[in-house]
Amino acid sequence: MPDASPKPTLPQRILAHRWLCSCALAVLVLDQVSKAWIARQMPLGTYGEPGHKEIIPGFFNLVHVGNTGAAWSILTGRSTLLALLAVAALLAIFFLRHTIGLRRFSTQIAFGLLSGGIIGNLVDRLARRHVVDFLDFHFGSYTYPAFNIADSGICIGVVMYVLITFLTRGTEGQSTVFREK
Repeated sequence: MPDASPKPTLPQRILAHRWLCSCALAVLVLDQVSKAWIARQMPLGTYGEPGHKEIIPGFFNLVHVGNTGAAWSILTGRSTLLALLAVAALLAIFFLRHTIGLRRFSTQIAFGLLSGGIIGNLVDRLARRHVVDFLDFHFGSYTYPAFNIADSGICIGVVMYVLITFLTRGTEGQSTVFREK
């Protein structure tokens, strides 16, 4: 017998994904505000140049660099391709929302962080033709590539989703670590 329950309204469907939307918006706003602040504080290209701000000597600096690639400058100069991949990723999240379990609180948080980061870097690619990176960490003689808040959202979201996937496998979607609401 077909399901006779009424189809949820648009506001009900949006409300069902409120944590995803809230996290995505928070990451996007923090990312864009921090990038605008960096752009006002120092000229572009201050990585290792005069003008960078040393916050914790030998460990953490603020810089202002433009990255036309992805993480670790992969696909440098391919901003259009990376923008298209970002749009494809966002569309995949939307169309696969039932498959990836976006009704769960923890999954919404993970994909909210991920989506906010994707959108933040996409805004940069469309507006500036490069992504603004400004967080610069050093670990002894190793210098980690500069990154931004959007990158952090993407990385944390991916790691969180991988953990959720492994921790909920075989337990009908209920994790002992991430309590669902």
